[in-house]
Amino acid sequence: MNYYNLISNSYNELHKEEQLKKIRIIKDNLKLKKQDLLLDVGCGTGIFAEEFNCIKIGVDPAINLLNQGKNAFYIQASAENLPFKDNSFDTVISITAIHNFKDIRKCLEEIKRVSRKNIALSILKRSAKINEIKDNIKKSFKITKTIEENQDIIFFAKR
Repeated sequence: MNYYNLISNSYNELHKEEQLKKIRIIKDNLKLKKQDLLLDVGCGTGIFAEEFNCIKIGVDPAINLLNQGKNAFYIQASAENLPFKDNSFDTVISITAIHNFKDIRKCLEEIKRVSRKNIALSILKRSAKINEIKDNIKKSFKITKTIEENQDIIFFAKR
């Protein structure tokens, strides 16, 4: 978290185009409605909010990243303790963030707990935790589709 607070002013310059590619793949595969409620776990600066036309909430522990967010509601929170009721969101996404979470199993449990329908998780291929993350995703969700992108693997799933 401290790292992301430190680089917050240059985050979009460093990662925006790469993140937008993944976000557009997710958007094209989810087909959300305007009234759907979407949560982005580990949302960073809120790049996702530019692409989705629905009700959007982003959570991230790095307040300096959140302060740059637009076009959505932003809440400072950890992925392992999401401050929402069960089944709160039509769709939950997490884009290239899971490898940063302290407890992968717990964050996936939280994502499952707050989701009603769709889940899309993008994981960094070069992460040292990739096998652990993939195994936990497969144990936690019913995978409906997998897309390999240049740097990430994107899992589409249901509860």
